[in-house]
Order: sequence, then C-alpha cells, then structure tokens
Amino acid sequence: MFQTLKNAWNMPELRKKILYTLFILLIFRFGSCIPVPFINTELLATYFEQSQVAGSMLGYLDMFTGGGLSNATIFAMSITPYINASIILQLLTVAIPALERMVKEGGEEGRKRIASWTRYVAVVLGLLQGFSYYALLRSNGFLSNTSVLAAAAIILTFTAGTALIMWLGEHITQNGIGNGISIILFAGIVSRGPSLIRTLYNLFKQGGGSIISALLMIVIGLAVVVFIVFMSNAERRIPVQYAKRVVGRKMYGGQSSHIPLKVNMTGVMPIIFAQAIASLPATIAAFAGVSKNDPGFWGGFLRVFDTTSIFYIVVYFLLIVGFSFFYSTMQFNPVEVANNLKKNGGFIPGFRPGKPTADFIHKVLNKITMFGALYLAIIAIAPIVTGAVIGVSSLAIGGTSIIIVVGVALETTKALEAQMLMRHYKGFLE
Repeated sequence: MFQTLKNAWNMPELRKKILYTLFILLIFRFGSCIPVPFINTELLATYFEQSQVAGSMLGYLDMFTGGGLSNATIFAMSITPYINASIILQLLTVAIPALERMVKEGGEEGRKRIASWTRYVAVVLGLLQGFSYYALLRSNGFLSNTSVLAAAAIILTFTAGTALIMWLGEHITQNGIGNGISIILFAGIVSRGPSLIRTLYNLFKQGGGSIISALLMIVIGLAVVVFIVFMSNAERRIPVQYAKRVVGRKMYGGQSSHIPLKVNMTGVMPIIFAQAIASLPATIAAFAGVSKNDPGFWGGFLRVFDTTSIFYIVVYFLLIVGFSFFYSTMQFNPVEVANNLKKNGGFIPGFRPGKPTADFIHKVLNKITMFGALYLAIIAIAPIVTGAVIGVSSLAIGGTSIIIVVGVALETTKALEAQMLMRHYKGFLE
C-alpha cells in the first residue's frame, strides 16, 4: 500500500489532485475554527456537554460538523442542509412523474437542473436551520447582542458558511479525488478523533476497570470496522440469460450476465432518518430547557426516551428496519427491471418474463433488505450498548459516523485506484 501511495505521489497529475483536495480540506478546517460574533462559545460548549443534549439531534448534527455546532463557527451547519435538500429532491423525484421523466429522459441537462434546484433548496434550508439555531442560542442566553442586526448577521453567516462548503465540495469533485461532499463530511467526523483518543487516554489513566472499558471500546471498534468493510462489498447476484437472435447472417445474444443487488443498497440513510425521529423528544427537551432529571411527566418521558434505555434501543431498531425497506423500494423497482429484461431479450433461468420475474426479484430484494436492515441496526446499536456499559454517552451516535467514515474511505480508495489503473499503475488490490 505504501508503494502504491508512493507511485500515486510520483504522478504529477495525481499529485496535483491530492494536494488540491488537501488544500480544500485545510480551508474547511480553518473555517471550522472561526467563531460567529455575538455568541458566548464557552457557555455553548458547556451546554453541549450535557447528556440530554449529546443524545439529541443537536449532538447528532454536532458530530457531522466536527464540533462546529457546539463551537458556533461559520461552518456550524456544515453540509447538513445540502444533504437534507438532496433527500427532499430524491423523494420528490420518485413522487412527481414530471421530475422522474426529467431525470430519466433529460440526460445531462436534466441532472444539471436537479443539481441546481438542490443548491437553491439547500440555501433555503440553511436559512431555516440558521434561524432555529439562533432561536436556541437566544432562548438559552448564549448571545451577547440580541439586536435585529446581530440576528441577521448570525443567521446569514451560518447560511453563507453552508453555501461556501457546497462550493468547496463541488470543486473537490471536479478537480480533486473522490466525491467532494462525502470527503467534507468525512473530514468533519474524523476531526472528532482527538476527543475519542483523549477519552481512551483518560480511561487508561484511571486504571482498574477503566482499562478494561478502554480495551472493550478498541476491540468493538475494530470489529465494527471489519464488519462494515465486509458488508459494504457484499451483494446478491441474480443470474440473467439473454436469448439468441439471428439478424441476417449474424447471431446476437446468448451471453450470461447477472443483476447485482447490494446487501446494503440504502447506505446510511435509514440510520439518519431513524436517528432524527428517535432523538426528537431529546431535541425538543433541549430547546425547551427540560431535563430527564426533572420530576413529573416530562422528566419521566425523557427518561424513557434516554439513549441508554431499552425502550429507545427497541424503537431505534424498528425504525431502522422500517426505513431500510422504505428506502430500498425507492432505490430499486423490480417491475421496471423485469420490463427492461423483457425488452432486451433477457430472462432469469426458471422464471417466465414479466410478472413472475418481477415477483422473484421482489422476493430476493426483501430477503437481502432484511439482512441489510439487521446489519445497520446492529452497527447503530452496538456503540449505544457499549457506551451504556462503560458510561460514555458520546458513543451513542458513533455507529453512524463509523459507517460514513469507512464508506467514504472505501469510495475514495476506489477512485484513487481507478486513476492509477488508467495510468497502468498497480492499485490497492495488490
């Protein structure tokens, strides 16, 4: 691998792409350290360290932003408005036939229009998210200036930071290595690594049972990474045979192929949706200033939905499974695949073209979706259980971050390998 990296660095074109990507990431990390004016960052950081906030949607977003949200930097909202905008446009493309036709029949021009609309929606969502974040800051007394001009400056700064990150991500995609948005998301999550190392160091420093807890974290973390790498490449291949046909004096077709169905075709989206819904009570409590330690109904309600409770884990598990099936039906249409096979003279051995083929593909899809859903649920719940055992609440959202980090690393590695194979160098597979 080191020889491969050396070969990549010795290639002038590839070296420029790597340096360009690192330069953009440096700008991103530099912006993640610049605080927005009129905000008391020390009080805000203390507020985010509370357990009910760490397990809420605010803690989840803070993970994506690399701590930018808890420090109120200009990149506090990171790329989350763009991700939400992409999800919204994706759902609308499935729901609205006109948009679906634009994507399928419009070609490159249709995709450019969808991408442009995604940017506009991201800016609008950035304004709304910036306003809600400002309302949180004001309600908790984290602002040194509550005037209208100060409010406008804070909200517009947050939104401008999101727009700048979108611009940086697109430039990485065009001139760098890999997908720019994914790499920026990767950089934000990885930047939290020093805090995890500090947590492990403190556990080792305490001695006794804390050393066992630290070793447990390391072992489970390595096992989860290996499991994610294995499942990311796992797929179910449905054999397809194409019938022979004679055109003039030539014979066409007759070859064998397959339909690859990835076990985890939904990616990390089910976890994102499930996390957003499961953490909703804690998020509302964070905005309302209610704690799980408070007496009465709301305190008991928040204790039930605490990230370490059995009820929360069960609800979280069921939501991940449900969203996995929902998202897989959006990503893959068995009827459409069966019709395309029929038009091109292809068939699955043992099944008639048309509805029997679609039913078989649908049956296989349900089976592998269940395996993929269980895989995502295990990865998402494992850090929660581990954190509850060793008493570290920050691990409650670690499963999502590990999947994203490993997925982006694999994707970027494949992109770098493709660049090297184009230039007849040995890749990472050696």
